[in-house]
Amino acid sequence: MVCPADYARIAFRPPEPNPRLWLALGAVVHVFSVQLSHVDRAVYETLDLRVARHPSESEEFLCARVLAFCLEYREGLVFSRGLAEPDQPALELRDLTGTVLAWIEVGAPDAARLHRASKAARRVAVYTHHDAARYWASLAGARIHNAESLELYGLDRALVATLVARLERRMAFELSVTQGVLYLTVGQELLFGPVTTHRLAT
Repeated sequence: MVCPADYARIAFRPPEPNPRLWLALGAVVHVFSVQLSHVDRAVYETLDLRVARHPSESEEFLCARVLAFCLEYREGLVFSRGLAEPDQPALELRDLTGTVLAWIEVGAPDAARLHRASKAARRVAVYTHHDAARYWASLAGARIHNAESLELYGLDRALVATLVARLERRMAFELSVTQGVLYLTVGQELLFGPVTTHRLAT
């Protein structure tokens, strides 16, 4: 038999700690207003992005994620929970059935992760803001499902670093992409740098 005092303890029992709630409280939300003119893909959009930055996420990784989103933008593309869910890509695109159409990584994911991604999605791409040539070399000869279809892109490191130096919680910029070169206007300042591409040998 439960006495009234026991009912009181049950009724006012504090909730169990929720690690995801701690993460949400620790994340910093950045707001980006982007005027996108991707001439190479004929995509012209005004993007209003709210991007949660994980406590352990670097500013470089955050800026690379935002640039990758702009370069990949299409209807349905979303930011995943990122570092909060290590098994998810930085960006993903799914159809109405939940099938992963595009798995977009940022940084330098290893061959094992790309192998799993290529089995899970129809298309896999990686945007690295590190030393692209060294990263690509690390993947050569590795066991990766459909390695020949893997799309590898290198973001200009100087461009990313300059964007990081101007990063604010609320930020507006214009981004134009023409013949593989990014032209980024922040205020009155024009930044630019190429996106290099690579495919693994079969």
